[in-house]
Amino acid sequence: MILGSHARRGLTASAGVALAFALVLSGCSTAPTPSGSASASGSASAPAAAGGTLVVGVTSDPDTLFPWKATQFQAVNVLQTIYGTLTEFDKDLNVVPGLAESWDTSSDGLTVTLHLRKGVTFDDGSAFDSADVKFSLDKIKEEATAAVAAASLASVKSVDATDANTVTLHLTTADAGLMANLASVNLAMLSSDDTEAKLSTAPNGTGPFKFAERKASQSLTLARNDAYWGDKAKLDGIEFRVIPDESSIVSAMQSGNVQFAVFDDPLVSQTATAAGLTVAKTPQLSYHVLQLNARKGPLTDVNVRLAMQCAIDRQQVLDTAAQGEGEVTGPITSPAFRSDPNSRPCPTRDLAKAAEYLAKAGKSDGVTVKAIVSQGEYSTSVNEAQSLKAQLAEAKITLDLDVLESGAYVDKWIAADFEAAVALNGGRPDPDGSYSRYFTSTGNLNKVAGYSSPELDKLFAEGRQTSDLAKRKEIYTQISNNLEDNAAWIWMFTSYTYTATTSKVAGFTPMANSSLQYLRETTLG
Repeated sequence: MILGSHARRGLTASAGVALAFALVLSGCSTAPTPSGSASASGSASAPAAAGGTLVVGVTSDPDTLFPWKATQFQAVNVLQTIYGTLTEFDKDLNVVPGLAESWDTSSDGLTVTLHLRKGVTFDDGSAFDSADVKFSLDKIKEEATAAVAAASLASVKSVDATDANTVTLHLTTADAGLMANLASVNLAMLSSDDTEAKLSTAPNGTGPFKFAERKASQSLTLARNDAYWGDKAKLDGIEFRVIPDESSIVSAMQSGNVQFAVFDDPLVSQTATAAGLTVAKTPQLSYHVLQLNARKGPLTDVNVRLAMQCAIDRQQVLDTAAQGEGEVTGPITSPAFRSDPNSRPCPTRDLAKAAEYLAKAGKSDGVTVKAIVSQGEYSTSVNEAQSLKAQLAEAKITLDLDVLESGAYVDKWIAADFEAAVALNGGRPDPDGSYSRYFTSTGNLNKVAGYSSPELDKLFAEGRQTSDLAKRKEIYTQISNNLEDNAAWIWMFTSYTYTATTSKVAGFTPMANSSLQYLRETTLG
């Protein structure tokens, strides 16, 4: 699941997070221009020379083409190249302009004025303006839309299309994470003339590429958008070709049929390197987690959840599933707010403590928990599930695994039709964007999270309202401790992505948030 850092990611990402807060609260009248974009005036460079079609190997077909509901990694990766957002991230996760070329924030933080780029058009030729922004933000906020990032706009009371190129956001409270949250493709700007039904088969965006063709379960092809407002993509197009097995993708790259792929299996990355491919290893904000639904079955008892937490050796799961390629993590992976995994109950495996918790729950003889597992969305899922099952069995906890193909898994996940779920969730630079939609009582994904509390509601509100980095760090530490002390979920580890390219490919920059946005700067020699 995208919904939704590595300590070694370093200071650049941390600085990017801090800059995001500074931009939203102090105001930005001459915001910096993103790499690979047009100047702040909105002028676009001349079209790039034709550059061929890059074939990208992927393990599954996107499960949706509607950006406001995309949670699957493959869907998000495709949609990021088609749709534009009001803000963007640069390679270091600094917030930079997108469709909003600059913005101003009032001294009390309650009014944000967005100045839109002029001359931007959708793929169908219609003009992008403030009416589209108001339409998009209003519709995302509507409960009936079921947008997966609706909670990111929780502070937005109303949206005014002040004039054709200006949008005014009226907030109920200052929101330190707002501008970072607006960079998510789940908050993409859509044409006010479009509908979900239409866009589900024919995307219509403002991004560097546009939809060309889809062959179900085989491929999805994009063409360069020569009307893009920024620097034109150097490729003629991109074909996302479905090859269900990562090892088979390596073989396709060796034969020249595929030129680009992103792997999450370290063994496959080693195979790719041995095959002569170039492989870039990038630590990720995303996290591997055993989600527990505290509203279902035996997991309604916090003592059962804590027993599971104490019975798991996270390092062993990491070693078994990902060859030790990663780090044990707590809930928050953002560098500036990173959780300390040693502050949780049972920071190391403690079977005696697990037995004590089961006894408190009246389950000394054991308990069974049903868990869903995705097969195909990411490579380590089944191995993680098997490691968890074996470890929990030693604590008299039976993990009953239901292994599903990616689409069926997503359907059950969105419907919260599970007791537990082995998941890979995408992280964000700002922890409010990562977790408020899950763990606040009004969060649009709280049903999926299965846990909330009045204390968490209060803490998330405080974290959103202050721009002081030290105070925010303290607040999100309290949030992390609350989640761990109640075993809302069992956070395990962060890992890497491995971007493999053939010798003909150049110019791509991997990112810690898994974005493929720099395909717009990639060349195919």
